[in-house]
Amino acid sequence: MTQKHLCGALVALILVSGLGFGQETGDVTLTLEDSIVRALKNNLNIAAEVINPGLASASLSQAKQMYTPTLEFDWGRDRYEQLSTWSLQQAGTYINKGSSASTSVLQRIPFGGTFQASLNYDKSESNQLFQNYNPSYTSRLSFSLTQPLLKNFGWTVSRREILIAQNSFEVSRSQFEGTLIDTIYGVETAYWNLVYSIENLGTLRQSLESGRDLLAKTKREVQVGTKAPIEVLNAEATVARREADILQAESLVKRNQDQLRMLLNLGVDPQGRKEAVLPADKPAFRPYTITVEEAYGLALARRPDLDVSKSTIETKAVNYRVAKNQRLPQLDLRLVKASPGISGRQYLYDPGNPFGDPIGILEGSASQAFKDSFKFLYNNWTAGVTLTIPFGDVVGKAQYAYAKLDLEQAQARLKSQEQQIYIEVSDAVRTLETAAKAVDAYRVARELAERQLEAEMKKLNVGMSTNYFVLTYQDALASARTMEMRALVDYNIAMATIARVTGTTLQARNITVGDYLK
Repeated sequence: MTQKHLCGALVALILVSGLGFGQETGDVTLTLEDSIVRALKNNLNIAAEVINPGLASASLSQAKQMYTPTLEFDWGRDRYEQLSTWSLQQAGTYINKGSSASTSVLQRIPFGGTFQASLNYDKSESNQLFQNYNPSYTSRLSFSLTQPLLKNFGWTVSRREILIAQNSFEVSRSQFEGTLIDTIYGVETAYWNLVYSIENLGTLRQSLESGRDLLAKTKREVQVGTKAPIEVLNAEATVARREADILQAESLVKRNQDQLRMLLNLGVDPQGRKEAVLPADKPAFRPYTITVEEAYGLALARRPDLDVSKSTIETKAVNYRVAKNQRLPQLDLRLVKASPGISGRQYLYDPGNPFGDPIGILEGSASQAFKDSFKFLYNNWTAGVTLTIPFGDVVGKAQYAYAKLDLEQAQARLKSQEQQIYIEVSDAVRTLETAAKAVDAYRVARELAERQLEAEMKKLNVGMSTNYFVLTYQDALASARTMEMRALVDYNIAMATIARVTGTTLQARNITVGDYLK
């Protein structure tokens, strides 16, 4: 705690003890900065809202999975038997045994297409004659590309889920920033209102003590015959009214304390006693000027609610572009490049007598089949397009019309929001200017009231005035002190309002949203 804050805390302790709010065990004296720190740490609204950016971030990560390559592996074995129908097979039952395996990698590409690389393997073994390869090993390495050229083509269309998830994350982040700003503004307002209510209570109690002193003095003077009894009645009536004012002021203090306690999330202890919050700071006047144009420019650049609206428009713009694209015919390009490989136990036959016994055998292996497929020994490729034209796309037309109107509505709402923000900013700037003038005016009024009361007391002491005028000037001084404090509090609240409507609250206090989203 700085020396300034320590001194402020000591002053507050002296003040509240003099006002009858002595510190019990568990009561806490806080500066404004301490109150803001506690609120940002413990406020229930912040605790609830901080979850939303995390949820949005998880959704974004999930959406990005669409561009994560997928690996697929397949393996199987088979056996096939049937009665031989050809005498040259030299087997009563035809038997074929085999196994197969395949591996493929699938990758989506940013413009809506897919790329696939596959490697297939087959082994086949049969009991029939006249097999060139038995067992045979075949492999096939292939690369394929499928790319939409009209419908489903484009960066925006293919990344729709990611873009929407990204915008949703930005919306939740901006909404959380708005919650932080609103919380800080609420704490500032509640804190200064509590300061005002305590200061007002002190002023009223001081005025009550002055009234009681005058009443006692008047009673003594009536007893010695220097004052008329009517003077006692005037003083007693004033004292009674001031006591009633104090009851209302004490209630206001408790209400403002409860408001600040709620924002700080200070609960009730097990014994049921509320923890009293006592302010250590006093409102100060720090001259600050800003034009409406400057404040409006800051608001357009930094208001989190505007960022929410802009992110929402971006999402609706994505939906509109996608809906527009979906009305196009489906035209898909497909390109395939393949390389086969074959090996195994190869039987060689005499060309002049193909039905005779083999004249030789060449041994081969599965590895050789794989090697051949990677050599691209054969020029195998496929290229083509597929065109699909729907008849009467009623759903697509309806979705396009809805997305278009939805975007236009959001854009119109943004313009209306900007106009409303201009009104808010203008009002905040005028309020700040008025509050600054009021501080100076009520300071002068308080000084004059002090002089008037001092002069009237001197007149009373020499018998040139009455209790009525003294009590009147006491009330005027109490009112002037209260109004001066109210003006100072209103000025500090107006400063906080300027920061809120311009969206600069966090920057002014060196607070970043990222600190709360880790």
